[in-house]
Amino acid sequence: MGASEFEESMTGSPLSDRWNALKTECANCRACALCGGRTNLVFGVGNEQAELMFIGEGPGEQEDLQGVPFVGPAGKLLDSMLEMIDLDRSQVYIANIVKCRPPHNRDPKPEEMTACRPWLERQIALVNPKLIVCLGRIAATAMIRADFRITREHGQWFEVNGRRILATFHPSALLRDPARRPEAFMDLREIRKEFRAL
Repeated sequence: MGASEFEESMTGSPLSDRWNALKTECANCRACALCGGRTNLVFGVGNEQAELMFIGEGPGEQEDLQGVPFVGPAGKLLDSMLEMIDLDRSQVYIANIVKCRPPHNRDPKPEEMTACRPWLERQIALVNPKLIVCLGRIAATAMIRADFRITREHGQWFEVNGRRILATFHPSALLRDPARRPEAFMDLREIRKEFRAL
């Protein structure tokens, strides 16, 4: 069921019922092989009516163990990044392209992202954010454009399906390459400016 069909089928239902139905359906998903290796579904976290949504690529080991996105070292850095722009997790919604951990934290395969995409689209439909921030290249290629170049195009707003979307470096990439942090800080300033203008 696509996002618009899902919304139509749930018209009149309280928002909390729609979220619970979506989480239950997602937890029972067997559309790709990733479900077989997961400890927990990593669905999403934060304000379910946020104006700003962050999308990463997929859960890592700590996320799989706890069932919450961005709780490992990259999650701590993401929290610090949010603090830099006067935000915290209660004000944004955070999800991933895929909801189950790829083995050994490898990149999600195209077919896995395709299989999981309807869940993300339905999350976006429910949150209905005005702004979306892609964390890293993989999220950006899925959400903005297949040939997106994170090193060249980060920090720029794109209009996609009526929403403004920006990509910045994944926190894990910033942990591996701290030299990118000044560029990421400039992206954060751009996000803060746009968020405050809402």
